[in-house]
Amino acid sequence: MENGSTLTKKKRFTLPHIYVLMMIIIVICAIASWILPAGQFDRVLNEAGQNVAVPGTFHTVEQTPVGFFEMVQCIYTGFCEAGGVIFFVFISYASIGIMIGSGAFNGLVAFLLKIFKGKARAAIIPIFMVVIGSASSTIGLFEEWFPFIPIFVGIAIAMGFDAVVGLGIVALGAGMGYSGAAMNPFTMGIAQSIAEVPFPSNMGYRVFSHACMIVVASIFLVRYALKVQADPSKSLVYGDDFSKFSMSEEELKNHPFGIREKLVLCVLVAGIAVIVWGCRTQGWYFTELSAVFIIMGVASAIIMGYGPNKIAEKYATGFSDVAMACMMIGLARGILMVLTAGNIIDTVVYYFSLPLSNLPTWLAAVAMLVFQTLLNFLIPSGSGQAATTMPIMAPMADLLGLTRDTACLAFQFGDGLSNCLWPTAMVGILCGLAGVKIEKWWKFFVPCFMGIFVVQAFLMVGAALIGL
Repeated sequence: MENGSTLTKKKRFTLPHIYVLMMIIIVICAIASWILPAGQFDRVLNEAGQNVAVPGTFHTVEQTPVGFFEMVQCIYTGFCEAGGVIFFVFISYASIGIMIGSGAFNGLVAFLLKIFKGKARAAIIPIFMVVIGSASSTIGLFEEWFPFIPIFVGIAIAMGFDAVVGLGIVALGAGMGYSGAAMNPFTMGIAQSIAEVPFPSNMGYRVFSHACMIVVASIFLVRYALKVQADPSKSLVYGDDFSKFSMSEEELKNHPFGIREKLVLCVLVAGIAVIVWGCRTQGWYFTELSAVFIIMGVASAIIMGYGPNKIAEKYATGFSDVAMACMMIGLARGILMVLTAGNIIDTVVYYFSLPLSNLPTWLAAVAMLVFQTLLNFLIPSGSGQAATTMPIMAPMADLLGLTRDTACLAFQFGDGLSNCLWPTAMVGILCGLAGVKIEKWWKFFVPCFMGIFVVQAFLMVGAALIGL
């Protein structure tokens, strides 16, 4: 017999289903609660009403290991704790789905195809990334971009790219907006207030940092997009079904783009303007934003002439399509519930921060970045991470000869783009909305992330050397 017929073909490693992956992480965290010493910092309310840790007060507490039954309960409490964002994603995604189904975006894509031809179509990538990143950098939009992911996936496919490009435009744009936050009130605003730094001081350096990251990310994404455009088989998602997102050029050219479709686009533009105004001046959050999306969806349906039953059916379809992504949000929050129940979050923060005191100033700045990036795996909430780490990092910066602004910079770099990397943060949701398997996204994103991380490290060194 020939060797080929006697050898068993090796199976390729495949990543577990995202639910399985998250459950594995939950189990590991529960086991860690039996091994790591339980500990806490004392906490006080600061002038802004934030419950922050007090430096130098870390102490061990009675061990509270998370047993099997409590671990399973944490999954439920995770869903309850994340209820606001879960229902916001349900509502906003279904509402935007109605607008997509109207055909209005087909007309928009057709317009873009007429302007950008051939390789020039790649120009839309940095353009949209700058727009998305600017909104995230200034008014803190992140989850608000979720319902727009299918739109950009459809646009990217119609332009001869693929779903990874569409997802990359939104994920990289929003992630770098948070990493280069000029005046994001939910992250940089909280971090600087805790560090007792005037907000938004040294905004110019953060804008410069954001621009550097946009350039690097654009190079990665445009190169990949042009490679896919030249040879579709080079796509990381080649052969996967994206029929519910995709639009062909021929269909677009022949698609009606009358007054109804244009009015739907006007509703979208008006809705975005209202959201920006509400977030910036009225302090709106999920409750108010959900109401705006419902109004946008229903108004678009009425413009298109849909009856009550058809509107209800379209909302039901939208809820069904986004259910998997919403489940990921609850499971990710369940991880935090296990860590909280085991009283080991502060333990991790304390012991991770200790080695920084023995490093030279410039290297300590980079170590702060590494620390914050790794910590985002455990505490993906930007405001929660700021409240936990900044009371420790700010005085530590004083001891290391760094400015407190540099400590804030490390926090924002670590909190932003890694949300698109860690399964405990946003990556599962982003991939679910785009219909892209998480391992295929990682195959593109990890090299891009590492490139941007190197840029961030140099920016941290620069901040340390100039005394930001």
